[in-house]
Amino acid sequence: MSLNKAPIAVQRECREFAELEAIEDRCLQSIKSVQRAYILQAMHWLENDNCGVVGWFNDEYPALLRTIERPPMVLFYKGRTELLSQASVAMVGSRKASHYGIQVTDQLAQECAQSGLAVVSGLAMGIDAAAHRAALDYGATIAVLGTGIDQIYPRRNRELYELMSHQGLIISEFSPGTPARMDHFPRRNRIISGMSKGVVVIEAARRSGSISTALSALREGREVGAVPNSIFAKSQEGCHWLLKEGAHVITCANDILSWFDISANEPSQQTQCTIPKHLANNPLFANVSNDPVSLDELVERTGLSVAEVSEQLLLLELEGLITAIPGGYIKVGRR
Repeated sequence: MSLNKAPIAVQRECREFAELEAIEDRCLQSIKSVQRAYILQAMHWLENDNCGVVGWFNDEYPALLRTIERPPMVLFYKGRTELLSQASVAMVGSRKASHYGIQVTDQLAQECAQSGLAVVSGLAMGIDAAAHRAALDYGATIAVLGTGIDQIYPRRNRELYELMSHQGLIISEFSPGTPARMDHFPRRNRIISGMSKGVVVIEAARRSGSISTALSALREGREVGAVPNSIFAKSQEGCHWLLKEGAHVITCANDILSWFDISANEPSQQTQCTIPKHLANNPLFANVSNDPVSLDELVERTGLSVAEVSEQLLLLELEGLITAIPGGYIKVGRR
């Protein structure tokens, strides 16, 4: 439905509402007023560059999304619409992601993007934001909003939103100006899973939006995978529940790419994480990995004094090669 015809459609819907005795005239006028305001705001927003709307009958509408039980009739967009036709995989997870979760997301999103997939997520904090950022560095990513396309939620992701509006794609079924509401996010989740061949869950509680997205994917016959983690963490119970229910175990990008009958591309020389020459024979740097290691352990392994280890750790942190987390120090992948 084109926007210039939308007011007519709204008037028609309002007349149908009026036939119901339960709706009084003043309620009817309120509905018409609100709808008209949203339409005017949408039309004003469409005047911006790189913005538009794709309808269910348009060729640009995602083919997989068209097949779900309740597809959105329109998608407002901002960014590169050609990504709507690209093969895609969804990556979702906890807003309060651990360092492990961020590391896993970085690696999976990077390799999937390098292999030609668009990484779809919900522009939330934590795993979502990490997936978008990693995919942007190496390929394509799509954000699905639970608000109007012009509403940045959460506000802390403003910089990422602006970056994606130029280098990636942002979409929403909600008209511009629509604020965040709890009942909007399950609707967003069905779009995330609906436009993707499969959903990968990276860190999720048993009752969470990520599990809701995975269940939507299952209902539509899509692939579902989960990343295993600590059995002691409550924040991982959702992933382990999915695995017990038969979800794919995801331990590397090839576990995802097999759904598309493709293999991970070899990382280019530019994107490989290389060891700086001055650290090639450094015993302390060699003993820091993706698993946390404490200062005491480093002293024991290297034979250096506490002061020497502390000094080197500080220098490595300043270079952006390691970071301190609860439990010790870990390496930071350079991108």
